[in-house]
Amino acid sequence: MITRLLAVAAVSLVASACAQAADSGATDWTGFYGGLNAGVGFGGDGDVNTKGQAAPNIANINGGARPGRVDLDRNGFVGGAQIGYNYQFGQWVAGVEADISHTDLQDSRNIGTSQLNTHLALNNQFESKIKYLGTLRGRFGYAFDHTLIYGTAGLAYGETSQSVDMFGPTGNTQFSGDQSHFKMGYTVGAGIEQALTQNLSIKTEYLYYDLGEDKLNVAVIPGSGGAGTGYDSKFKNDGQMLRVGLNWKFD
Repeated sequence: MITRLLAVAAVSLVASACAQAADSGATDWTGFYGGLNAGVGFGGDGDVNTKGQAAPNIANINGGARPGRVDLDRNGFVGGAQIGYNYQFGQWVAGVEADISHTDLQDSRNIGTSQLNTHLALNNQFESKIKYLGTLRGRFGYAFDHTLIYGTAGLAYGETSQSVDMFGPTGNTQFSGDQSHFKMGYTVGAGIEQALTQNLSIKTEYLYYDLGEDKLNVAVIPGSGGAGTGYDSKFKNDGQMLRVGLNWKFD
């Protein structure tokens, strides 16, 4: 009952705000603004490709004793804040926007394999995360009535994290590696923004981002029974975001 009342109140508030916007004439998009956003991250190329460093490690990959390819699909919540500036000339609007978001984008896999000669069971654990994500983008769009449709592109940055552990037949860790990096790349996308009043607007936005690749050294642990020197695992750090946001234009 309370949820329904809140939903009705929210719809009534938006409807009232839209009516006020309609009564106030055309929206002027020029000016500085700031706001909050939230949404989900998903998709991207999640392949983790692993190669052996020395002859025994290469043989393990080729024979399937260690996985050469693992699919990780980082999904999760994204939420943060943005600031920006728009300049309107005629029906066209150009601007720049910067944002930063906390992300819960992560995935992990446990892959079972077996030794080449003894066929004893092995386990391999892969994990990939993006801890935060930010962008600095240009925006260019077309405004009609109280609606702005725009495309956007620019710089993306964030912190990536990866780990790999490969276990022996007794459950002991034979190969291990983990790292975190600050990464930079690019982002492209599009969105639609609706003015609710002369100062308040709501937007829906889609972004694709690519922070490049990370190569992780999964090194042999001395005395663990692991052969060779270890493995190199390459992680791709791209994906998509779909989010909604509220902006307040400062007078």
